[in-house]
Amino acid sequence: MDAIELLTTRQSDSNLSFPGPSAAQLEVIKKAALKVPDHGGLTPWRFIIVADDARDKLGEIYYQAAVAEEQDERTISRAKALPQRAPMIIIAVSPYQEHPKVPRIEQIESAACSVFAMQQAAFAQRLSGVWRTGYFAQSPTVKSLLGLNEQDEIVGYLYLGTPTVDCTKPVRHTPDTFFTEL
Repeated sequence: MDAIELLTTRQSDSNLSFPGPSAAQLEVIKKAALKVPDHGGLTPWRFIIVADDARDKLGEIYYQAAVAEEQDERTISRAKALPQRAPMIIIAVSPYQEHPKVPRIEQIESAACSVFAMQQAAFAQRLSGVWRTGYFAQSPTVKSLLGLNEQDEIVGYLYLGTPTVDCTKPVRHTPDTFFTEL
C-alpha cells in the first residue's frame, strides 16, 4: 500500500479479532509512533501495551474505577468485557512536562499524532483498529491504577486486531465542505 492510498483510505474498524499484531508488525507500529511532530524534543508520549492476560487486568481496572467512581449500572456491568474487543490495546499517555515554549495542548497533540501514526501503521500492514476514549480515558482511578500521575493525559486506547468483515465505509466528507481560501 502506498502512502497516498493509506492516507485516503484509512478507516476505523471496531470489528476486530485474532490475530493481533505479530512481533514484527508491532515493531513497525512502535516505530511509527515515535516519528510524529515533537516541539522541543520533549517526547511527550508513553505507551502501555495490553495483550493476552493483561486484557483481563485492564478490565479489572475499568471495573474498579467504575465502582469507585459510582458510575451507572451499564458502565459497571460492561467494564470487564471492554478490553476483550480486540487482541491488543495500546494505551497512549501524554505525561505533561512543564516547559516555557511547549504548552500542555501541544504535548497532548503530539501524543495524539502518535496514536494516529500507530493506527496508520497497522492499517498499512492489513490490520485494523479503532481509537477509543470516553469515560475510562478521563477516570482518575484508572490513571492511578495504571501508575500514572494526576496531570498525565490518557490520549486514547488504540484497539488493534484483524478485521472480521470488509467494512469499507462510504465517503462521508468532501474537501470543499471543510476547506476555504483566505
